[in-house]
Amino acid sequence: MEEEKNEKYYARIHSFESFGTVDGPGIRFIFFMQGCQLKCKYCHNRDTWRTNGGKRVYIDDIFNKIMKYKNYIYPNGGVTASGGEALLQVEFLIELFKRLKKEGIHTCIDTSGMFTITEKIKELLSLTDLVLLDIKHIDDKKCRELVGHSNNKELEFAKYLSDNNIKMWIRQVLVPGYTDAEEDLIKLREFISTLKTVEKVEILPYHDMGKYKWEELGKTYELEGVRTANQKDVDRAKKILGI
Repeated sequence: MEEEKNEKYYARIHSFESFGTVDGPGIRFIFFMQGCQLKCKYCHNRDTWRTNGGKRVYIDDIFNKIMKYKNYIYPNGGVTASGGEALLQVEFLIELFKRLKKEGIHTCIDTSGMFTITEKIKELLSLTDLVLLDIKHIDDKKCRELVGHSNNKELEFAKYLSDNNIKMWIRQVLVPGYTDAEEDLIKLREFISTLKTVEKVEILPYHDMGKYKWEELGKTYELEGVRTANQKDVDRAKKILGI
């Protein structure tokens, strides 16, 4: 078959989760894609960074795997592409999401949005029912320090979603001493208020459960000594954000 020779029908996959309940509405089939261009200090999946890691999987294999769970995820759940960074493999997602839409399955992407919005990304987003957009930091300088990139593209990405009536959930990891300053949370609240399609804002408390993955790879865990976020931290952030 011609498809078997075309690279857009293959993806690098890190892992699967069959009954996810937090990455989008309802029960979801989630696949975590390999590769990430960011260098988040708090990353709990450090082993996803390499673009040539994971397992090379053919589109039919993923689609058929999803279909085995259709009775569980349809109609109130769906499929979420996460990572790593899912948008590094945009052509594959276009082909997969086309098939999922024909089956009436809800599609979702978990992304940092740190991309120039190309025609391919526009095509993918036209097939996407929901975007989980991880705002790494609302302050550009602090964002560069935390993840190694400016936040300009992800903020433009959020505006594109809003302007094109694409639903989104805004997420931010709450890292004590890094993303919890009151003035930054106020700026984040003000930015979110400019967006028309935000259905939900989620605060994800920082944890260090992925620290061992850094150590297994012989890498220095960059947030060594930073305390994990507790419920009091989360409640404070939610109050400032008005959620």
